[in-house]
Amino acid sequence: MTVSVRPATPADVDAVVAVGHATWPAAYTAIAGEEYVRRGLAEWWSPEDMAQAIAAGRVLVSESDGQVTGVASYSVEGDVVDIWKLYVVPDAQGTGAGGALLAAVVAGPGAGAREIRLAHMAGNDRARAFYERHGFRETHRTADELGGPDSVWMRLPLPR
Repeated sequence: MTVSVRPATPADVDAVVAVGHATWPAAYTAIAGEEYVRRGLAEWWSPEDMAQAIAAGRVLVSESDGQVTGVASYSVEGDVVDIWKLYVVPDAQGTGAGGALLAAVVAGPGAGAREIRLAHMAGNDRARAFYERHGFRETHRTADELGGPDSVWMRLPLPR
């Protein structure tokens, strides 16, 4: 399976939202419960919010065989990049899509940055292992906005 990464376009809104709806139940139901998943999808994966992020140029998608398989959304403030979403649909996990998305953030918005930061949910061991394999290290934990397990913050220092 060949994976490519590109900036999301307005035509990708439904596919980006579908990534959230495919990944969140699988990733978070066992850790935080069905109500948490329902609220998170409504709050952080709405078509309106995704359309705004895409229009602002802050969303990348991975594709395989013409299908969107993953999403990375980020923001840049000064010399710091924050990754807010990095998700790959369950059927495409292990294909390199997540690594390709992360590499595209590092090479694109991360070029010239001092560090990349992100958070994953405590108990999401698969996410933690993925980020650690790519050089991220835990810095601190904060309470989750929706009342789920703590957010585990990690950072990747970048060469300048």
